[in-house]
Amino acid sequence: MATERTANQIKDGIDREDLPGYVKVTRDDWLRVAMDLLVSDGVSEVKVLTIGNRLGVSRSSFYWYFKSHKDLLDQLLHEWERTNTGILVRAAQTPAPTITAALNNFFRCIVDPNGFNHPLDFAVREWARRDGGVRRVIDRSDEIRTSALMKMFEAHGYDPSEADIRARVLYYQQIGYYALDLKETLEERLSRAALYLYAFTGVHPLPEEVEDFKVFARQVASQ
Repeated sequence: MATERTANQIKDGIDREDLPGYVKVTRDDWLRVAMDLLVSDGVSEVKVLTIGNRLGVSRSSFYWYFKSHKDLLDQLLHEWERTNTGILVRAAQTPAPTITAALNNFFRCIVDPNGFNHPLDFAVREWARRDGGVRRVIDRSDEIRTSALMKMFEAHGYDPSEADIRARVLYYQQIGYYALDLKETLEERLSRAALYLYAFTGVHPLPEEVEDFKVFARQVASQ
């Protein structure tokens, strides 16, 4: 109800939803554009006015969903952690009959455009260079991710110390792959899939596991 709205949510005593041509946007819309700006231009360009202009709404719309610019950045960081870290953890926890099949679950979320968002991940890491609070969130997320991968290896019979090292090698390699901005084609990457699986696990994958992953990777690439 209007009587429950703050002064920032109402302008000149007029409910914007009653105005002709009013564009309804959601919290997710604000966060989506904020993420786009973070990736393309850095955190310094994640501005309320810029986002509002892109969405075609006034600044007052912002206050339906966020208390302040800092609140927007806090929620943006939380959304990054919920999605990117959550995606990796769920992949590591997906049941699999073998460790190589389990690793394929991890790689599926990496190659899927709707899965792990590596440009966003690096944008947040760049943000962390300037903000100690964000750095602490990054460190926490990295620990959660490597812990999930460690448990994945342990579930398939690796002792804790070996599982820890294999998890770190796997995770650091994947982060480093994108940090190097390598320009391999999909087929080049897939040609190495079986040996990657062997290198990370010490176990030769079943041919059908490799083929299933290749089929999945080609399907998502063609979408």
